[in-house]
Amino acid sequence: MRLTSRVRASELQGRAWLNTGGQDLDLAALRGKVVILDFWSFCCINCLHVLDELRPLEERFSDVLVTVGVHSPKFEHEADPEALAAAVDRHEVHHPVLDDPELTTWDAYTARAWPTLVVVDPEGYIVAHLSGEGHVQGLVSLVEELVAEHEARGTLHRGDGPYVPRPAPEGDLRFPGKVLPLPDGSFLVSDTGHHRLVQLGNDLETVQRVIGAGQKGHEDGDAATARFTEPQGLTLLPEDVRAAVGYDVVVADSVNHRLRGVDLATGAVRTVAGSGVQRLLDEERARGAEPNAVPVGADPLTVALSSPWDVVWSTRAGRLLVAMAGTHQLFSFDPRSGQLAVLAGTGDEGLKDGPAAEAWFAQSSGLAEDHLGNVWIADSETSALRVLRFDDDGAVAVETAVGEGLFDFGFRDGDAGQARLQHCLGVAQLPDGSVAVADTYNGAVRHYDPRTGQVATLARGLAEPSDVLLDVSGGEPLLVVVEANAHRLVRVPIPAAAQRVDEGASQTQRARTKLAPGALTIDVRFAAPTGQKLDDRWGDPTQLKISSSPEGALAAGAGTAQGLRRELVLADGVTEGVLHLTARAAACDGEPGGEIPDHAACHLYQQDWGIPFVLDTEGETELVLDLRGVN
Repeated sequence: MRLTSRVRASELQGRAWLNTGGQDLDLAALRGKVVILDFWSFCCINCLHVLDELRPLEERFSDVLVTVGVHSPKFEHEADPEALAAAVDRHEVHHPVLDDPELTTWDAYTARAWPTLVVVDPEGYIVAHLSGEGHVQGLVSLVEELVAEHEARGTLHRGDGPYVPRPAPEGDLRFPGKVLPLPDGSFLVSDTGHHRLVQLGNDLETVQRVIGAGQKGHEDGDAATARFTEPQGLTLLPEDVRAAVGYDVVVADSVNHRLRGVDLATGAVRTVAGSGVQRLLDEERARGAEPNAVPVGADPLTVALSSPWDVVWSTRAGRLLVAMAGTHQLFSFDPRSGQLAVLAGTGDEGLKDGPAAEAWFAQSSGLAEDHLGNVWIADSETSALRVLRFDDDGAVAVETAVGEGLFDFGFRDGDAGQARLQHCLGVAQLPDGSVAVADTYNGAVRHYDPRTGQVATLARGLAEPSDVLLDVSGGEPLLVVVEANAHRLVRVPIPAAAQRVDEGASQTQRARTKLAPGALTIDVRFAAPTGQKLDDRWGDPTQLKISSSPEGALAAGAGTAQGLRRELVLADGVTEGVLHLTARAAACDGEPGGEIPDHAACHLYQQDWGIPFVLDTEGETELVLDLRGVN
């Protein structure tokens, strides 16, 4: 769909540029190229998915396409220029990045969600506004159309873009993710930035063994040839399970969307679960399957996963638990039977407690089991510490110990109800039954005591700690901390008296949308890419799910229903809040008006929005959002 109206792209304004060799860019310097503005934040798993989706597109159209990452931070720590530079290195971003800490360019392009993609044509006009992930195939067809059109008009300029690579950091480890203690006193580390595993001696420095070729990819085999892509969590299986399945350690191979098994005796690596297809895009879900559906008895190698980030063996469940960060859920996996299942989480992003099947998570990234069999969860995007409790009757429930929601964070100790974390990634139990938390964006290790409900600080001044574990190998209990941005592991003593810090509570600094009291229309725009049509074989293939914080902010219109347009009524007495929206649309290869061919590839387009609002008599009565809007 191409409209006749033309909107000139706004200028790119921010604090500084990265990956340009020190040069500032503007739209005039990009004239003649197709430009994709990628509004992202480095905390956001969906944004990381889009980085990977864009790589083949950037390579294919390298002489006519320029991607510009507009980094628009959600958390306070993400506004630190050194943290952003480290993230650009960590995620191997190979295009120019504009540092936009004040959200100046974000506001100019009316972005409302991470990630948002805006396509600008070679003459500087906006031609598409896309939210969420999964748009790469539509972008291919759109770029091809723009190239053909502007080459014919003489307004396309071929040649190299403005990207200039940054020097790569050196060392044995590069942005390590998680650590696992081994029975012999050594430590197995996911060397995430080098796409491999490293076994370190008890001194945390001596490299005893490397597992993986150190090159991005997916390949099973021996220790020298196997390939991972940004491996994260690691766990050691119980001895009887190891004997039954023939491998010892399970690895969350995050960007490969797979679980891998490692034989410690030989270093051999095998894939034990995951098809390599990201779960949000699998055909089954695009055809209307429930997000919790994993067919009983399905071959685990055919099941789509999404960014598994951590793994832990649950004695109460008798299975492996997987923090499936990409779908905001917890999966279970039985290595003996191969059965995968969704244990907790609806797939909605947010913070909601209750029965496991009804709970909401937000990019859970760290798991640890305590002595009672509870599983503690570092729920990163809600900056929350949560716990999964197993009742004797088999019921599983989710509770929040610390944390408020998607837009609340800070650095505050004290009563858990008022305490704040900032994008925590790791968790571990301490000898007294309390919990240590790798409070990543605060550069700290925090402490939560379930008996007193108090939060304190054990250590600070760390460089993005991504994992923490209890180490008793030397007799006195110590913490081993993965200091990701310092590319090392360190031992930290557990102080006799923890610090009490209060640097305040914060909220994501996004302008609140002014809404008029009463009726509000939500209209989500979606246009299927060229070569695709809406999959209407089973009825309306679009869906809109709406809720609010606080829950009573909507007097009418909340819930899930087909269609992308909804009439809401804002409740009397509510002055501000957050609207939570999830839009989905399913399309398959085929021409509009024609039949969908047998075995056609199908695609699910989905985006979650959290829109902070404040009531104002002069405010908007309609919100128009783009799931996939094309001019």
